[in-house]
Amino acid sequence: MSTDTLELEVVAVADATPRIRTFTLAHPQRTPLPTFVPGSHLLLQCGPAVNAYSLVGECTMPDTYTVSVLRVDDGHGGSRWLHERQPGDTIVARRPRSLFPPMQRSRKHLLIAGGIGVTPIVSHLRSAARWGQEAEVLYSYKEGHGAHAEELEALASASENISLRCFTERGNFLAGFDGALSRQPIGTHLYCCGPEAFTSTVCAAAERRGWPAGRVHIERFGADTLDPGGPFDVELTGSGRTVTVSSGTSLLEALESQGIRIPNLCRQGFCGECRIPVTGGLPLHRDHYLEDDEKEAGDSMMCCVSRARSSALEVPL
Repeated sequence: MSTDTLELEVVAVADATPRIRTFTLAHPQRTPLPTFVPGSHLLLQCGPAVNAYSLVGECTMPDTYTVSVLRVDDGHGGSRWLHERQPGDTIVARRPRSLFPPMQRSRKHLLIAGGIGVTPIVSHLRSAARWGQEAEVLYSYKEGHGAHAEELEALASASENISLRCFTERGNFLAGFDGALSRQPIGTHLYCCGPEAFTSTVCAAAERRGWPAGRVHIERFGADTLDPGGPFDVELTGSGRTVTVSSGTSLLEALESQGIRIPNLCRQGFCGECRIPVTGGLPLHRDHYLEDDEKEAGDSMMCCVSRARSSALEVPL
């Protein structure tokens, strides 16, 4: 096993909601696990799939890692496989990776969660409570499906700098969220995680209210939330071939169908394994791995989820 991977034992399983199951994972020898940044996720090998799940527990030399997993019956099978795990089973994971960290110099943290998107928000709120930072949480979920609601309430009640509002009606959430956007002090950063439609609504509202893009941070769920995109061509300059990528098909899948093997792991834009160079055209970045300046450079892309802004791309394969 490489130094980048961990073998973890399932030590506890609990049903957070009818469709969300919480797993507590530990080192088989019960040694401390690597520290992680709030908002980090684990890549777990879930049978045939590799999925990313946000960590919700303590982040400094933790004895265990905790993830909550929504079962998606029409997904790629990773969540179904994980929901079948029991205490004593082992799971291979990659070390925690941070793609959604809190901005430590923020004057205030405005934390917005929709459904299972609450998981990284729990981690953020735990950090704010530890460091005495001001935070406001708005959590929207369906009645009876509020995972970690009690944990959020406990963190909020223990700190005078934290406020929490939970919503089970969309209209009430939208009204409460719009009001929250308009009354934040200068220097507040907004963090949002949830389904694509939810995060898009939050981003659009923040833009209308004049929030700077640099103070709005979004964590999405990965490739399953993306629209199929339009078709585009890819010229393989190394071999002189052209591959057409159809709507709803990833570039990675199109290359594999032509017998071209690209290293890959998560196939959701999280791990960075399928990064390929781009020498022509404009990539449409949809990954969670590249930094903003790397995306602006446009000279590489994650072929598992990213597509083309232009009608064609050139890659040296």
